[in-house]
Amino acid sequence: MELTLKEVKANPKIQDFIEKTEQLLDAIGYTDHGKRHVNLVSDRARSLAQKLGLKKQDQELVSIAGYCHDMGNFLGRTQHHYWGAFLFSQVFMSLMEDSSGITTVMQAIASHDKDDLKLVNKISAILILADKSDVHRDRVRTKDLKTIKSDIHDRVNYSVVKNDFSFKGKEIILRLKVDTRITDPLEYFEIFTDRMAFCRQAAKYLGCKFKLIINDFKLSA
Repeated sequence: MELTLKEVKANPKIQDFIEKTEQLLDAIGYTDHGKRHVNLVSDRARSLAQKLGLKKQDQELVSIAGYCHDMGNFLGRTQHHYWGAFLFSQVFMSLMEDSSGITTVMQAIASHDKDDLKLVNKISAILILADKSDVHRDRVRTKDLKTIKSDIHDRVNYSVVKNDFSFKGKEIILRLKVDTRITDPLEYFEIFTDRMAFCRQAAKYLGCKFKLIINDFKLSA
Protein backbone atom coordinates (compact mmCIF):
# COMPACT_ATOMS: atom_id res chain seq x y z
CA MET A 1 0.00 0.00 0.00
CA GLU A 2 1.29 3.43 -0.96
CA LEU A 3 0.17 6.57 0.84
CA THR A 4 -1.64 9.16 -1.29
CA LEU A 5 -2.43 12.83 -0.83
CA LYS A 6 -6.13 12.00 -1.13
CA GLU A 7 -5.89 9.67 1.87
CA VAL A 8 -3.92 12.23 3.87
CA LYS A 9 -6.47 14.97 3.19
CA ALA A 10 -9.28 12.62 4.21
CA ASN A 11 -7.65 11.80 7.55
CA PRO A 12 -9.55 13.55 10.39
CA LYS A 13 -6.46 13.79 12.60
CA ILE A 14 -4.50 15.64 9.92
CA GLN A 15 -7.43 17.98 9.38
CA ASP A 16 -7.64 18.60 13.12
CA PHE A 17 -3.93 19.48 13.32
CA ILE A 18 -4.27 21.97 10.44
CA GLU A 19 -7.44 23.52 11.89
CA LYS A 20 -5.84 23.87 15.33
CA THR A 21 -2.84 25.54 13.67
CA GLU A 22 -5.13 28.04 11.95
CA GLN A 23 -6.84 28.82 15.26
CA LEU A 24 -3.59 29.40 17.16
CA LEU A 25 -1.88 31.52 14.51
CA ASP A 26 -5.05 33.56 14.05
CA ALA A 27 -5.08 34.19 17.81
CA ILE A 28 -1.50 35.50 17.79
CA GLY A 29 -1.98 37.45 14.55
CA TYR A 30 0.54 35.45 12.53
CA THR A 31 0.44 35.10 8.75
CA ASP A 32 -1.58 32.28 7.22
CA HIS A 33 -0.16 28.78 7.66
CA GLY A 34 -3.51 27.04 7.23
CA LYS A 35 -5.43 25.49 4.35
CA ARG A 36 -4.68 28.19 1.78
CA HIS A 37 -0.95 27.97 2.41
CA VAL A 38 -0.63 24.19 2.70
CA ASN A 39 -2.71 23.53 -0.41
CA LEU A 40 -0.66 26.03 -2.42
CA VAL A 41 2.63 24.54 -1.19
CA SER A 42 1.40 21.02 -1.92
CA ASP A 43 0.38 21.99 -5.47
CA ARG A 44 3.63 23.86 -6.16
CA ALA A 45 5.71 21.00 -4.82
CA ARG A 46 3.96 18.44 -7.01
CA SER A 47 4.21 20.66 -10.08
CA LEU A 48 7.94 21.25 -9.60
CA ALA A 49 8.53 17.53 -8.97
CA GLN A 50 6.73 16.71 -12.22
CA LYS A 51 8.77 19.24 -14.20
CA LEU A 52 11.99 17.89 -12.69
CA GLY A 53 11.02 14.38 -13.78
CA LEU A 54 10.64 12.74 -10.38
CA LYS A 55 8.82 9.42 -10.41
CA LYS A 56 5.09 9.33 -9.63
CA GLN A 57 5.42 8.11 -6.05
CA ASP A 58 7.95 10.83 -5.24
CA GLN A 59 5.56 13.39 -6.71
CA GLU A 60 2.91 12.03 -4.35
CA LEU A 61 5.24 12.12 -1.34
CA VAL A 62 6.35 15.71 -1.93
CA SER A 63 2.74 16.84 -2.30
CA ILE A 64 1.94 15.11 1.02
CA ALA A 65 4.92 16.79 2.69
CA GLY A 66 3.71 20.14 1.33
CA TYR A 67 0.25 19.59 2.74
CA CYS A 68 1.48 18.52 6.20
CA HIS A 69 4.61 20.63 6.65
CA ASP A 70 3.11 23.31 8.93
CA MET A 71 0.58 21.29 10.91
CA GLY A 72 2.80 21.20 14.01
CA ASN A 73 2.35 24.94 14.56
CA PHE A 74 -0.56 24.42 16.94
CA LEU A 75 1.98 23.10 19.45
CA GLY A 76 4.02 26.29 19.05
CA ARG A 77 6.00 28.09 16.37
CA THR A 78 9.32 27.05 17.88
CA GLN A 79 10.32 23.61 16.57
CA HIS A 80 7.02 23.29 14.68
CA HIS A 81 8.84 21.41 11.92
CA TYR A 82 9.84 18.68 14.37
CA TRP A 83 6.37 18.55 15.92
CA GLY A 84 4.85 18.15 12.45
CA ALA A 85 7.20 15.32 11.50
CA PHE A 86 6.45 13.36 14.66
CA LEU A 87 2.70 13.93 14.38
CA PHE A 88 2.79 12.63 10.82
CA SER A 89 4.58 9.47 11.94
CA GLN A 90 2.09 8.89 14.74
CA VAL A 91 -0.81 8.99 12.33
CA PHE A 92 0.57 6.86 9.51
CA MET A 93 3.56 4.75 10.59
CA SER A 94 1.53 1.87 12.01
CA LEU A 95 -0.66 1.74 8.89
CA MET A 96 2.14 1.14 6.41
CA GLU A 97 4.16 -2.06 5.91
CA ASP A 98 6.99 -0.13 4.23
CA SER A 99 8.12 2.85 6.30
CA SER A 100 10.37 4.41 3.65
CA GLY A 101 7.70 6.77 2.29
CA ILE A 102 6.71 7.85 5.79
CA THR A 103 10.28 8.58 6.84
CA THR A 104 10.92 10.52 3.62
CA VAL A 105 7.93 12.78 4.33
CA MET A 106 9.01 13.12 7.97
CA GLN A 107 12.48 14.17 6.92
CA ALA A 108 11.15 16.75 4.47
CA ILE A 109 8.81 18.24 7.10
CA ALA A 110 11.60 18.35 9.69
CA SER A 111 14.03 19.97 7.23
CA HIS A 112 11.83 22.74 5.85
CA ASP A 113 12.54 25.28 8.60
CA LYS A 114 15.97 24.44 10.02
CA ASP A 115 18.81 26.91 10.50
CA ASP A 116 21.38 24.14 9.94
CA LEU A 117 19.87 23.02 6.66
CA LYS A 118 21.41 19.85 5.24
CA LEU A 119 19.70 18.40 2.18
CA VAL A 120 19.85 14.67 1.50
CA ASN A 121 16.98 14.17 -0.96
CA LYS A 122 15.10 16.01 -3.71
CA ILE A 123 11.77 15.87 -1.88
CA SER A 124 13.13 18.01 0.98
CA ALA A 125 14.65 20.47 -1.50
CA ILE A 126 11.42 20.83 -3.47
CA LEU A 127 9.38 21.38 -0.31
CA ILE A 128 11.67 24.22 0.76
CA LEU A 129 11.25 25.98 -2.58
CA ALA A 130 7.48 25.52 -2.62
CA ASP A 131 7.12 26.76 0.97
CA LYS A 132 9.55 29.67 1.04
CA SER A 133 8.26 31.06 -2.25
CA ASP A 134 4.78 31.72 -0.82
CA VAL A 135 4.71 35.43 -0.06
CA HIS A 136 1.47 37.22 -0.95
CA ARG A 137 -1.08 39.59 0.52
CA ASP A 138 -3.55 36.71 0.89
CA ARG A 139 -1.40 35.44 3.77
CA VAL A 140 -2.16 38.55 5.84
CA ARG A 141 -5.08 37.97 8.20
CA THR A 142 -5.99 41.58 9.01
CA LYS A 143 -7.18 43.89 6.27
CA ASP A 144 -6.67 47.08 8.29
CA LEU A 145 -3.95 48.97 6.42
CA LYS A 146 -2.78 50.87 9.50
CA THR A 147 -2.25 47.61 11.38
CA ILE A 148 -0.57 46.03 8.36
CA LYS A 149 1.92 48.88 8.00
CA SER A 150 2.92 48.62 11.66
CA ASP A 151 4.23 45.04 11.27
CA ILE A 152 7.02 44.34 8.80
CA HIS A 153 5.95 40.73 8.09
CA ASP A 154 2.39 41.78 7.32
CA ARG A 155 3.63 44.82 5.41
CA VAL A 156 5.93 42.81 3.14
CA ASN A 157 3.42 40.03 2.52
CA TYR A 158 0.59 42.49 1.87
CA SER A 159 2.72 44.46 -0.59
CA VAL A 160 3.04 41.41 -2.87
CA VAL A 161 0.08 41.61 -5.22
CA LYS A 162 1.29 38.96 -7.67
CA ASN A 163 3.41 35.86 -7.12
CA ASP A 164 4.49 33.61 -9.97
CA PHE A 165 6.58 30.50 -9.32
CA SER A 166 7.91 28.77 -12.42
CA PHE A 167 10.53 26.41 -13.78
CA LYS A 168 12.25 27.06 -17.10
CA GLY A 169 15.31 25.31 -18.41
CA LYS A 170 17.45 24.90 -15.33
CA GLU A 171 16.07 27.97 -13.55
CA ILE A 172 13.54 28.02 -10.73
CA ILE A 173 12.03 31.50 -10.89
CA LEU A 174 10.09 33.45 -8.28
CA ARG A 175 8.62 36.58 -9.85
CA LEU A 176 6.93 39.08 -7.52
CA LYS A 177 4.97 42.24 -8.17
CA VAL A 178 5.35 44.50 -5.14
CA ASP A 179 3.20 47.52 -4.39
CA THR A 180 5.88 50.04 -3.37
CA ARG A 181 3.24 52.24 -1.76
CA ILE A 182 3.03 49.61 0.99
CA THR A 183 6.71 48.84 1.42
CA ASP A 184 10.13 49.27 -0.12
CA PRO A 185 11.23 46.06 -1.89
CA LEU A 186 14.42 46.11 0.18
CA GLU A 187 12.33 45.25 3.23
CA TYR A 188 11.67 41.91 1.59
CA PHE A 189 15.32 41.04 2.11
CA GLU A 190 15.32 42.43 5.63
CA ILE A 191 13.05 39.59 6.77
CA PHE A 192 13.41 36.97 4.03
CA THR A 193 17.17 36.76 3.44
CA ASP A 194 17.32 33.34 5.12
CA ARG A 195 14.41 32.11 3.01
CA MET A 196 16.12 33.12 -0.20
CA ALA A 197 19.36 31.49 0.94
CA PHE A 198 17.42 28.27 1.58
CA CYS A 199 15.88 28.53 -1.89
CA ARG A 200 19.27 28.97 -3.54
CA GLN A 201 20.65 26.01 -1.60
CA ALA A 202 17.65 23.85 -2.50
CA ALA A 203 17.82 24.80 -6.18
CA LYS A 204 21.54 24.03 -6.26
CA TYR A 205 20.88 20.59 -4.75
CA LEU A 206 18.41 19.97 -7.59
CA GLY A 207 21.02 20.99 -10.17
CA CYS A 208 19.24 24.29 -10.87
CA LYS A 209 19.61 28.02 -10.26
CA PHE A 210 17.18 30.09 -8.21
CA LYS A 211 16.19 33.46 -9.64
CA LEU A 212 14.23 36.14 -7.80
CA ILE A 213 12.65 38.96 -9.80
CA ILE A 214 10.85 41.85 -8.07
CA ASN A 215 8.95 44.34 -10.24
CA ASP A 216 10.81 43.02 -13.31
CA PHE A 217 14.18 43.68 -11.67
CA LYS A 218 16.41 40.65 -11.26
CA LEU A 219 17.80 40.65 -7.71
CA SER A 220 19.11 37.14 -7.19
CA ALA A 221 20.21 34.09 -9.16
